[in-house]
Amino acid sequence: MSERIIHSAIALTGWRKSSYSGNDAGSCVEVLDSYPTGIPVRDSKVPHGPALLFPPAAWAPFIQAVKG
Repeated sequence: MSERIIHSAIALTGWRKSSYSGNDAGSCVEVLDSYPTGIPVRDSKVPHGPALLFPPAAWAPFIQAVKG
């Protein structure tokens, strides 16, 4: 996968808030399941902005690192 950024994530549907995001409006991370080339992650406060695209093989280690 060469592109690691989706420049305009608002066109994608099906975003869900991460279960590890806080309840306040300042710390919401959203992820999109079933994207064909990776796992997009965006800041919910900026839905029209970019999303980072994680390769599937990097997603599980990333989550483990965040939890740790």
